[in-house]
Amino acid sequence: MTRSCRRCIGAVIALAMGGASAPAIAAPRVLYATPQGTCDGYPRLRIGMAEGYCAGLVAGPTAADRARPMRLPRSLLQLDPHHWLVTDLGSWDGENGAVWALDATPGQAAKLTRLLDGLHMPHTLAHGPDGKVYVGEMSRIFRFDPRAAAPAKTIEPVVAGLPDNRLHPNRHPLSKFVFAPDGALLVNVGAPSDQCLAPDGTPPAPTCPESGDGQEAASIRRYALRSPGHWSEDYTVYARGLRNSLALAVHPSGTVLQGENSYDFATRWFPFDEINVVRAGRHYGWPYCADVATPTPGWKATHAMECSSDAHTPPALLLPPHSAPLDLLWYDGAMFPALRGRLLMTWHGHRSVGGRIVSYATDADGVPVPDPNARFPVYGARPRDYGASPAANAVVLTPDWSQVPGLRPQGSPVALAVATDGAIWTTDDRAGLVIRIATDRP
Repeated sequence: MTRSCRRCIGAVIALAMGGASAPAIAAPRVLYATPQGTCDGYPRLRIGMAEGYCAGLVAGPTAADRARPMRLPRSLLQLDPHHWLVTDLGSWDGENGAVWALDATPGQAAKLTRLLDGLHMPHTLAHGPDGKVYVGEMSRIFRFDPRAAAPAKTIEPVVAGLPDNRLHPNRHPLSKFVFAPDGALLVNVGAPSDQCLAPDGTPPAPTCPESGDGQEAASIRRYALRSPGHWSEDYTVYARGLRNSLALAVHPSGTVLQGENSYDFATRWFPFDEINVVRAGRHYGWPYCADVATPTPGWKATHAMECSSDAHTPPALLLPPHSAPLDLLWYDGAMFPALRGRLLMTWHGHRSVGGRIVSYATDADGVPVPDPNARFPVYGARPRDYGASPAANAVVLTPDWSQVPGLRPQGSPVALAVATDGAIWTTDDRAGLVIRIATDRP
């Protein structure tokens, strides 16, 4: 039996909301309040939404029902109008993850079925070119058939040997991947540290050994397509200097866009997070450069990279510091005509700029268009000037998702998906929720 099949439930067990037998997780300090009214057929969550939008609860705990079947829901994938898949990280160590099937119909209690269990930090879900579902675990990518009588028996490895780097404090072990226009797999390999510095805060070598030859972390790997459904066992490094590329997407034009979770400096307003246009052979700065051309404090004296030179590819757009982008996509649904063609993004950060879903205007290649005098929102304070460029004013779909005791925790959105009806689905991993954003109607 394979590692992913261990602890799989042989028979499909339907779990009604509130009757789940998933391993327990500590309840958050602040639960979402009991929903009031409905949002396009789903219980309406008390999240401050932009005019014309509402947030409906699909699955997860509230004050009315504290049952938490999914411990850390992450990515979403729609199979048909009423059936979805959800990855559940489970925990940040061990083989506690799962893939759930979610049956969701307006006006009815959602049902969850645990299809795969015993997974190691599963995150990404994607439809493959062969019609199967592809899943990214910490150290591998596999595919399976979710509609099979025994889904676990259909698991096939696709990419193996991704870094097993869970044992570090920065938590960049998740294998986000996308299919490139030429069929290759582009796979995130996160940085194993924040700044690649020794414990005393000095560089451990003239250049960062964590991203040097033979290490190739803080990068995007490319696995070439050998034949339909088969990728090379070897890889090339497609792009370097990217601290963590969980927000990664391919536009219909072929543009590869990445949302960079930048350094965790203690300073509140430095450095900015980033949106990068990822091109083959480029270096995007980690750990030597931040923002457009600023040397990082720990590496400045080494001159390991001249940040204003062509050696460093600057970001296409600056994002608020510590916003922590975790997913992005271009909206192509029918429910919200004003969003069509715009870039949607989740900001997962726990600080005052995080906890938001935003959108940006883009050009024909899907790249966000900068604005003059751009500002970014801050909970509990006035919007703040970037004071730098390129930056843009985001349209915030969730303008009030801050923590309010007795009402809700601050939002922690992870995944984005556009349903066949045009609704926007997301997960809140810290609260254990699946949420559907729809036109504001009962």
